[in-house]
Amino acid sequence: MSTNGTTRKALIIGGGIAGPVMALALHRAGIEPLVYEAYESSAEGIGGTFMIAPNGLGALAAVGLEAEVGRLGQPVGPMVIEDGRGGTLAEFAGLPDLPRGRLMRRAELYEVLQRRLGEAGIDVRYGKRLVGVEEGAHGITARFADGTTATGDLLIGADGTRSTVRTLVDPAAPGARYTGLLGVGGYSPYRLPGRAGRGETVHFANGARAFFGYWGLPEGAGTAWFSNVPQPEQLTYEQVRAVSNDEWLRRLRDLHSGDVPARDVLAVADADTMEVFPRLEIMPSVPHWHRGRMVLVGDSVHAPSNSSGQGVSLAVESAVELARCLRDLPDHTAAFAAYEAMRRPRVEKIAADAARTNSQKSSGPVSRVMFRLLAPIAMRTFMSPEKMLRPVHGYRIDWERRVGAAGANGVTAGA
Repeated sequence: MSTNGTTRKALIIGGGIAGPVMALALHRAGIEPLVYEAYESSAEGIGGTFMIAPNGLGALAAVGLEAEVGRLGQPVGPMVIEDGRGGTLAEFAGLPDLPRGRLMRRAELYEVLQRRLGEAGIDVRYGKRLVGVEEGAHGITARFADGTTATGDLLIGADGTRSTVRTLVDPAAPGARYTGLLGVGGYSPYRLPGRAGRGETVHFANGARAFFGYWGLPEGAGTAWFSNVPQPEQLTYEQVRAVSNDEWLRRLRDLHSGDVPARDVLAVADADTMEVFPRLEIMPSVPHWHRGRMVLVGDSVHAPSNSSGQGVSLAVESAVELARCLRDLPDHTAAFAAYEAMRRPRVEKIAADAARTNSQKSSGPVSRVMFRLLAPIAMRTFMSPEKMLRPVHGYRIDWERRVGAAGANGVTAGA
């Protein structure tokens, strides 16, 4: 494949997950990436647990990470939907022709990405908080809070839901919207029975007052768990830290006192392992994904709620697809238009579906009872695994296929 004739150097703002994947994809496409991270140091050991779905693993394979990432964490077995009283509403076994997703800690993936960046000779510069840009006919210059600057052919915002680049693309762009849920997760030595205890299944239970997820760790090493707690007013990190983990655990035990097996898992949970996340957010539809020489990728432009299980997977998909567009199209304007046409319908559909799930999680007791009554019927009809999972998990990126310009109908043509 030929390298784009005008884009030679790209400034990437954000060094979390999407930024490094973007850099690796651009490197493969023959475009020089430079990564700028606002924080003063790297983020080793930071972050909770997430799932990378089959489509996300496929995107990572496009940048040569399939084998390494496939060894991280543990594979996702059948997903079991429960009623919070010990009963099963439905089970999703996944699709047999797709790889199994993987549960892992953010720190594990971050470490792999940092190592690969180093091996590729891609520079990551820390303490570079973007404050403005100056755009010209032949390039764009980023200005950082420390007084330094950097110049490239284009600038990519991979700086998360609180994106500075998004406000530079469009000062009127919407910000992230709070979901009404607070996230708490941790470890418990509680041994689950049967398949769950062997780490073969992942469980999601709609409890009486809060949503509870859990899965057994390999070799019977205990249980990983999380709870999505209805919290109408969003808390700050300072407010969260002002409450001790022991007190958070006490509150969770009260919320799940009538839920099975949440009450048993939490009864012996280790408070020292708990993490509390006040920012469970979702990005509403962003009107402008790009302007001039700037473009957005990942959570800065399409962050679905955690209920989707797709946050990381969609971010890495978009990074790889943007790199393909920049590789194949004659200028950045055409590349950005093709990228948006390719990605917007998919990510907004997934985000809308997840928003409906969030509404159910934060609903009252009457709605929860209705869910328990209607879920078995829905799972047998329009919510079958094939209908629900195939469009999302079955997405695959063909790196070798050339990208064509976005047509009048918004669909990107390929060759």
